Amino acid sequence: MSDLHISIIQTKLVWEDSFANRENIDGLVSNIGKTDLVVLPEMFTTGFSMAPERIAEQHDAAHMPTLNSMRAWSKQLDAVVTGSVSVHDGRHYYNRLYWVRPDGSFSTYDKRHTFGFASEDKHYTQGTERIIEHWRGWKICPLICYDLRFPVWSRNTVIGGDPEYDALIYVANWPSARREPWRKLLPARAIENQVYVVACNRVGEDANGNHYSGDSMIINPRGETMEEGKDSMEEIVSGVLIKKELEDFREKFPVLKDGDRFEFL
Repeated sequence: MSDLHISIIQTKLVWEDSFANRENIDGLVSNIGKTDLVVLPEMFTTGFSMAPERIAEQHDAAHMPTLNSMRAWSKQLDAVVTGSVSVHDGRHYYNRLYWVRPDGSFSTYDKRHTFGFASEDKHYTQGTERIIEHWRGWKICPLICYDLRFPVWSRNTVIGGDPEYDALIYVANWPSARREPWRKLLPARAIENQVYVVACNRVGEDANGNHYSGDSMIINPRGETMEEGKDSMEEIVSGVLIKKELEDFREKFPVLKDGDRFEFL
């Protein structure tokens, strides 16, 4: 029964400059000690830009610069590294999360809920499949930013007597203007799904004048904040997810077994 060491990189992002952002993260990664999972913000190489024709990297398992940087960080730390990137697959643009393992293999998740308020839906194609990753004894569901507002998409169900996953991850570019919904919805997702929630948000200001206060955090299944990033500061937020505490809580208060049954269409 293993605990999971988490490192959230709450960082500033240079607008549409993937090289500068990778260089900055290189330096931050060098300060991380023992960890199992490193979480980066949404579109961590560019900021939340609606110009994919200018910034998107070609999805290429061998030559994609950011994917290869993530592989290097993952190997260096012997940990999964995850975060989202603007990519082009030859036909469409996606806001795509990469889940990169130390052996260089990876999985991807395309953002399901594109943010219409910022016209993301006009520039990026919506994803259709959720993923559940198995890592060091944990089942983890990684999601992206605006997905947080749609609880059906993240709903934890019991399969064969066991919950589908143990932890939710959100990578985000969530402006401080909507800070309170972020701070309220994250504990709600932890409580209703009886899981840990790990949330990584950026700091600084983007080219559109949006300010980001961070508020990256780790929340336990009771909805209590275990660790939280300092307001508007670039830093690494670290914490440990404890498997026995999760299992004991689920055993004493087995709410998931009473959940409604439904299927995604």
